[in-house]
Amino acid sequence: IELGNISKPTYGPGLEAPGSSAPGLVTMAHGFLRLVQPNPLPTDLINFGQLQKEFGREDIHKLLLYELGFLICVAIGVLFIILMPLVGCCFCCCRC
Repeated sequence: IELGNISKPTYGPGLEAPGSSAPGLVTMAHGFLRLVQPNPLPTDLINFGQLQKEFGREDIHKLLLYELGFLICVAIGVLFIILMPLVGCCFCCCRC
């Protein structure tokens, strides 16, 4: 196995769907990931060879912007987990 230069990796043209029997699912998964996380990774915040600096407001803003899609999905998931049983309980107990 050839690892190449780990500190400065080279990337290919992009992800390609593997040859499988479910290309529709692969396309749907890649579409979801592109929708949820369209912003590039802020690589200037990652320093492997240097001492870690303190995070400022701008750095935290960059990280939150990078993770914004996942944060929205988590918020919707938490609302779903909390509201679905509550609404179901209301329908069961208070059959109007």
